[in-house]
Amino acid sequence: MEKTQYVFIDFEFTMPEKSAKFKGFFPEIIEVGIVAVVNDVVREKFSSYVAPRKFPILSERCKSFLHISQQEVNKGISFYDLVKKIEEVCCGYRNIIVTWGNMDMKVLKNNCFKAGIPFSLQLDEIDLSMEYKRFFGDQNQTGLWKAVKEYGREGTGRHHCALDDALTTYHIFRLVEQDKKYLEKPEPTTIGDLIDVSKLFNKFA
Repeated sequence: MEKTQYVFIDFEFTMPEKSAKFKGFFPEIIEVGIVAVVNDVVREKFSSYVAPRKFPILSERCKSFLHISQQEVNKGISFYDLVKKIEEVCCGYRNIIVTWGNMDMKVLKNNCFKAGIPFSLQLDEIDLSMEYKRFFGDQNQTGLWKAVKEYGREGTGRHHCALDDALTTYHIFRLVEQDKKYLEKPEPTTIGDLIDVSKLFNKFA
């Protein structure tokens, strides 16, 4: 039977400017962070920049917001190699992908479609931001690092660094899972648990 592996993934994407150069724009992955966990042990961590295909020149807005340079993405792996890496990490396990928000997997699948690469992985997916929202009864979805601070913790590394965000998602996942276990109702106590029947009989013998 295949072991279950939790794969915490975070991507950073390209962002457009209001310019004719970005006509037909769609977000492309330019940085990836992966944390693969089996039996609560981190099996593998992976981080890399990814070279965008359709819009290879980053907008000023994108560089400023993500603190990623054109040189860094130019040296990044290809999108094809990114897909191969994800397949390699997932090989041999029953995989549950955990992301903060639903954009990461949507963009990955759309990038595969645009590149003509079949997305053949069989994955269960968890949007941890929705789990967090339901668990705490929040009206709105909470940002990743705000959620960490609500737990009285600090995020790992730097926000909007893909591997740091993937690690932070993993840490929140563990905290939420611990809280769920804590709040699980124990089995109802039976009268037999409350009274030692043999002692009762001895008393009245």
